[in-house]
Amino acid sequence: MPEIDLMSRYPVTQRNSIIDERVKVSDSDRKIAQRFDKEYFDGPRRLGMGGYLYNSKFFTPVVEDMIKYYGLTDESSILDVGCAKGFMLHDFKVALPDCTIAGLDISKYCLENSMESVKPFLKYGSCNKLPYEDNSFDLVVSIATIHNLDIDGVKESLKEIMRVTRKYAFIKVNGYRTQKECDNLNNWNLVAKTILHVDEWVSIFNEIGYTEDYYWFNT
Repeated sequence: MPEIDLMSRYPVTQRNSIIDERVKVSDSDRKIAQRFDKEYFDGPRRLGMGGYLYNSKFFTPVVEDMIKYYGLTDESSILDVGCAKGFMLHDFKVALPDCTIAGLDISKYCLENSMESVKPFLKYGSCNKLPYEDNSFDLVVSIATIHNLDIDGVKESLKEIMRVTRKYAFIKVNGYRTQKECDNLNNWNLVAKTILHVDEWVSIFNEIGYTEDYYWFNT
């Protein structure tokens, strides 16, 4: 269960100015963001992504690194839990045209506005109840998703990820080591319900039996 940053080549967001803007966010704004609708993905930056559009510079290098690290081929099957508009899955299909892909997201808005190249492979659903058979995928990836549930939902989601993967999994969640990182995460956060110290996360992984790869959002 190694801690490994498989998203080291994902461009870093300049968050300071966004945090300053979100100081003004009200509780009602957070409720709007937590709907994961148009306002969160393609509305004003203080409510979320501020326009979630495809750009190959984001997930393409991440996909390249995952393919190399996990030894993925055109015969591999990949699930993205919390796939949003399917950008990462699109890049997997570009790199491995014959691989099998699947994506799941709670946002109907994202699924309706997903990339045409991957839309047939996406489903509506939650990460704590995956609509797939046991041992269905060679790799299950979940980026900034399971921490959007409460602690019970997080544990259920980890169990589900372990259930549907037959080889590998990688998750990235909000985890801090210092008080400054904790403060930054809470200032930045709109939708996460579970923000923990990295040691608390590792304890949960051990409790649940999550034995796969992980890394943190902490700035």
